[in-house]
Amino acid sequence: MLRRLGADDRTDEGDPVVARARADVEAIIARQGFIVADQPALKRLYFMRMRRGLPISTLIDDLHGRHHLLARDLPALLVLLTLDTGLEPECLKTLTVDCLTNPHAGTVELRYLKRRARGAEHKSMRVRDGGSGTPGGLMRRLIDVTAVAREHLTDDCLWLYHNVGGLRAGIVDPKFQLAAWARRHGIAGDDGKPLHLLLSRLRKTHKALWYTKTEGHMARFAVGHTREVAARHYADLPSLRPLHEAAVADAFRAAVAAAMPTVLPPTAEQALREAPEQVASLMSADTVGPVLDGEQDVWLAACAGFHSSPFAEPGSPCAQPFWGCLDCPNAVITARKLPAILAFLAFVEEQRCSLPASDWAAKFGRVHTRITVQVLPVFSDAVIAEARRQMGSERLYLPPEARA
Repeated sequence: MLRRLGADDRTDEGDPVVARARADVEAIIARQGFIVADQPALKRLYFMRMRRGLPISTLIDDLHGRHHLLARDLPALLVLLTLDTGLEPECLKTLTVDCLTNPHAGTVELRYLKRRARGAEHKSMRVRDGGSGTPGGLMRRLIDVTAVAREHLTDDCLWLYHNVGGLRAGIVDPKFQLAAWARRHGIAGDDGKPLHLLLSRLRKTHKALWYTKTEGHMARFAVGHTREVAARHYADLPSLRPLHEAAVADAFRAAVAAAMPTVLPPTAEQALREAPEQVASLMSADTVGPVLDGEQDVWLAACAGFHSSPFAEPGSPCAQPFWGCLDCPNAVITARKLPAILAFLAFVEEQRCSLPASDWAAKFGRVHTRITVQVLPVFSDAVIAEARRQMGSERLYLPPEARA
């Protein structure tokens, strides 16, 4: 479009008669802004070109398109500006030539009118400014290319263009042009049919991209709306469902990790003995030795904070059942505790035979998964085999609460 404005028509190059006829038409357009189809000068040019086999099907648009925006240019401009700025369609349509102000650091303030905002109709936002690939730069270019039409239409609307029969100011209903533009460029929906393009949906596309970029931070996302409206209308979209589901899954993983005991295979245990300051976040360095040597053992683990349990008041002893250690961040599990864990695992699996499935899952399902999925895989097969040998050669008793 920008290349077309002001370009020379070279389809009649080498034919001075047609060139003179076209110059007469161009002079009329320059003088009164447009030319109508029944004007003699235009008819003469039309028939000259037809007799010589030159293009005539889009002659009116070709002649005016060198001087003005055309109605068929509007869809591309509206789509691009909607996607770039997120402005509502009715706000875009009412932009004026003085809508840009206060340029600063590669941005410019865009002032617009939102009639639905009773009492606060006049609004503004900052948009990128630079070349015609930015919203600010594109609007400056539009102001420039509509200057000629503005000489004939005393209107401050940004959208001045040629349509059938003359120059027009403002956009009333672009549905026909949007549909024609989608067909002309072969834009199809997911069903393969020509896309039924709605500018309001493009605003949701812009909002969804901004929501992803801000990672759902509502204070940054809810620009021009309350948080409630932004969440209801622009965040609760099918296209954003995978993002929300991933956030929930991450939260669950974080919750599980926060309740995960510290599991130390022999190599990690040895490294910790040599550099006890590594676990400053879990316990003080001077308690590492006692914890690893078994001085603070409970049934299934060593406890790094028996009187600072996340399940009891600070200073109180932990009141969880003994297998609660497997859900406690204070627990430290080393190879020394594997025989007791394996004995408890055998007991848990025996209970499947005597308890209804729902009761077993409620009582032992989580701890069974914790042992089989998150604790045992940390240790090598050789370490587990040695623990099973110890379990078989020693008599390991379970506390009475296991059977309660």
